Amino acid sequence: MACPKDYGTDEERRAYINSHMSELHPVMKKLRELMETHPRGFLISSPNTAMILSNVLQLAGVKKCIEVGVFTGYSSLAWALSIPEDGKVVACDISTEFTDIGKPFWKEAGVEHKIDLRIAPAAETLQAMIDGGESGTYDFMFIDADKESYDTYYEQGLQLLRQGGIIAVDNSFWMGRCMKESDTSLPTQAIRQLNAKIKKDPRVTSVMINISDGIFICLKK
Repeated sequence: MACPKDYGTDEERRAYINSHMSELHPVMKKLRELMETHPRGFLISSPNTAMILSNVLQLAGVKKCIEVGVFTGYSSLAWALSIPEDGKVVACDISTEFTDIGKPFWKEAGVEHKIDLRIAPAAETLQAMIDGGESGTYDFMFIDADKESYDTYYEQGLQLLRQGGIIAVDNSFWMGRCMKESDTSLPTQAIRQLNAKIKKDPRVTSVMINISDGIFICLKK
């Protein structure tokens, strides 16, 4: 007979999880506090997203990273702090408006030399890397940018990653919209379709994690 289970509400679990997480790096904490007063501060990655993926990077021995969608560089900072001194993060964004906020924090944390910021459409940057012979040389990719282009970034990422490399796709829940069939907006359809594609993709083993707005973690076979 099944045992009745009560795991608490989403809010209760979230609060409990956040209260039992290790402290953020001091510079990450400073950047996060700064963004709390910014009009677009809600776009910054959650602390538990940064923490769990930082642990993944260290467990997997990641050295070379790609980030698609930098915003204020909070995640880039997390990856740079998690990789070796000679590691690098190729950080792709289309504007310096928000990346300029984060760059002083990269310097303060002593990791600015690890972060290679490239300002251009990410698909162009990634394709140039592929054309330049970098396929199969990266260990990790984090995707958190324009949703309609997620599939393009995913496919380019699979080319650039080595066997055993990891792609982490953020916003897999898309604020719950992916679960509402009535939502047919382009961003929702793009994420919903990619989620379905990843589930059946024989090139990866994958799991969607129920933290923040959902993260799809894919291991390249």
